[in-house]
Amino acid sequence: MDENINRPRNDKREQDIIFSRSVKAGKRIYYLDVKKNLKDEIYLSITESKKIVQGEGDDVKISFEKHKLFLYREDLEKFSAAFGDVLEYVENQCVISKQE
Repeated sequence: MDENINRPRNDKREQDIIFSRSVKAGKRIYYLDVKKNLKDEIYLSITESKKIVQGEGDDVKISFEKHKLFLYREDLEKFSAAFGDVLEYVENQCVISKQE
């Protein structure tokens, strides 16, 4: 599910987000943020945030494990083409699996 997000803009890095989408997937949330760097250049930041629950009852501790990927404007077209190829391959494998 894609949706606009309104995350708190507490630090300078969060204020540099100029466009954002999020995808909720079970215990994970993927954030796709278009940001500007100090030179006003646009790049894409993809963050996977996974909720980690440790303990039980009153001793429960919740934390988030995050992984980030940064894609710069000059690489977006090549990344998009490769990502499209991978999606097409996965979709074709699903069709083949269903036919067997």
